[in-house]
Amino acid sequence: MVPLTLATWLSKQHPNGFFVMNIHPKLRSIRDKVEAGQRLNLQDGLLLYDPDVPLNEVGELANLVRERWNGNAAYYNLNTHLNPTNVCVYRCTFCAFRSDLRDPKGYAMTDEQILARGQEAVDHGCTEMHIVGGLHHQKGYDWYLNMVRLLHNAFPRLHLKAWTAVEINWFEFLAKKSVRAVIEDLMAAGVGSLPGGGAEIFHPEVRDRICEHKADASHWLEIHRTAHELGLRTNCTMLYGHIEQPYHRIDHLIRLRELQDETGGFQTFIPLAFHPDNTGLSHVKKPSSLLDLRTMAVSRLMLDNIPHIKAYWIMLGIGTAQTALAYGADDLDGTVRHELIYHDAGATTPEILSVDTIRQLIVEAGRDPVERDTVYRRVVRDESDPIQWQVGEAIADGRANPLRSESSGAKAVGPSSAPVLIP
Repeated sequence: MVPLTLATWLSKQHPNGFFVMNIHPKLRSIRDKVEAGQRLNLQDGLLLYDPDVPLNEVGELANLVRERWNGNAAYYNLNTHLNPTNVCVYRCTFCAFRSDLRDPKGYAMTDEQILARGQEAVDHGCTEMHIVGGLHHQKGYDWYLNMVRLLHNAFPRLHLKAWTAVEINWFEFLAKKSVRAVIEDLMAAGVGSLPGGGAEIFHPEVRDRICEHKADASHWLEIHRTAHELGLRTNCTMLYGHIEQPYHRIDHLIRLRELQDETGGFQTFIPLAFHPDNTGLSHVKKPSSLLDLRTMAVSRLMLDNIPHIKAYWIMLGIGTAQTALAYGADDLDGTVRHELIYHDAGATTPEILSVDTIRQLIVEAGRDPVERDTVYRRVVRDESDPIQWQVGEAIADGRANPLRSESSGAKAVGPSSAPVLIP
């Protein structure tokens, strides 16, 4: 499947900015809503997953919304991952990363190893460290908290995007503190934003079967609500392509959309394709590239109030992620040094991409590459020494577009109206 070029896209435009194309009969009412900037409902979302509805037409509608938000830009960053331990008290059916304490593959990093990873990130010009890991039953709350403090004190310019809602729920248990108190502790230690992991699928029909002991949907959402109230930006995710059905996916997206209406604190949604190898669901077939692209497009169309949709190349594969830039995605994530979780589950993508490769992928897809930091500000590199960088202006998005924000029912909030705390 070939990404739409700018020329192809413009050839389909009407002078008023809307599509001129042969639309499948089932899509006509949805097209009218999208063109008018109106919100799609549950039934609309289910229809978008109907295999009789052509994927390319769903993708073109998603591309319209994508370009309203972000024009022709496609974002990336220089980032590294830190998975400080794989020892975990939970036994989620879909996880290939976790380990028992006495398992030969089990590990927990030392302070020296953690600092070395931070130094490596800084030496390679990274602006972000993404920190997630297992829930180690022999490590106390202070171990997790001090890890952040250690990194922040040593590398104050490195943005720490740390700990999912599932981990924060575990910290509540360890510290006997409220969600708010835990997040305040993390912010004081140096956390600058929260990743979106642990959401999986919210609906209990699925969640109770694949991760029954994890924080449930209401608590996951409450943790992110609290983070937003405290001024933190967060991401959100959905794990698809395992035992869930389209209804569960649309239900999941609507729950995220409802919280975003309330807080405006989500900045990026990442649909995560399930990798079955080495998991308790190894009999499940990996989702196809066609499902990946449809899910990307449906997510962009349903999430009318979240500015960015990310095509995470680690899980999608490089070709599908590149193509997704024409199916609603506007971000490829980043260089991603030292990712372990999805590679343990069978991801065959490289463990790192160079900046030149990422930019080439974006240009080949007909988009304009833009380096960003974690909270979507432009990054300006020193041309003579690219390791040196400065933060530029905030990246404008299409949330002020009346076609999107006034008629969708979404709350128009963002960098101009909500605090962003950067350590």
